[in-house]
Amino acid sequence: MRRVIALLKDSKNLIETMKKLLTLAAVTLMMAGVSYAGCGLKVPVSGEVKGYNAEKKQLTVGTEAITIAPTAKITNAEGKEVKITDLVGKKVTVSTDKHNKKGESVTEQKKS
Repeated sequence: MRRVIALLKDSKNLIETMKKLLTLAAVTLMMAGVSYAGCGLKVPVSGEVKGYNAEKKQLTVGTEAITIAPTAKITNAEGKEVKITDLVGKKVTVSTDKHNKKGESVTEQKKS
């Protein structure tokens, strides 16, 4: 009889321990999901290109200076890749990452 009582007590501890572990796992997974919220968001910046500083890799669109990522895709209104200096004086849309503020693509706006 004592063995049965000992096993029942151990199983209660086991159940309590499992409940705590499952709760901890659930909280950890929720926090991991929250930490990724907002990642990958793009912020478009539109305006006329005032200039490009090749040394700093900065494009000035209107009054905002945007650092261009090394892998940025630069296209004209027809979708063909061009040099960034070809877009100076033209209206463009720059897709920037919300967190690091780097320009990931520069696209010339179509003339309407």
